[in-house]
Amino acid sequence: VEAYWNIGKSIIEEQGGNEKAEYGTGLLKELSKQMTQDFGKGFTVSNLKNMRQFYRTFPIRQTLFYLTFPNGYAGGSDLSWTLYRLLMRVENKNAREFYMQEAVKSQWSTRQLERQINSFFYERVLSSKNKEQVA
Repeated sequence: VEAYWNIGKSIIEEQGGNEKAEYGTGLLKELSKQMTQDFGKGFTVSNLKNMRQFYRTFPIRQTLFYLTFPNGYAGGSDLSWTLYRLLMRVENKNAREFYMQEAVKSQWSTRQLERQINSFFYERVLSSKNKEQVA
């Protein structure tokens, strides 16, 4: 996960901090070709785009690996790349933070996290008068 974050950071820096480079996807195609040759599978243009988005969604590296919960509990994050890819799709920053914390605390699988996001669990908790009952 940390390597993917660093690759995303490098891509963004290579693009001058922009979402996309002026010269289009040429950079990603070349990087994909070179990284696949150097390291093997897993560095498709699509996956490099995910890594770039990963860095843009979580620009502060420490937020990936050290979470502080509202009750004061602090702990390291053991979220997988697959879970982070789901979390990147959550546009609302507060909802994304909620899902991150719940995924760590409850040790959600990819399928469980996807189900919670798709069923708007965060929104249901917010609208519930008895939040403990919803959880």
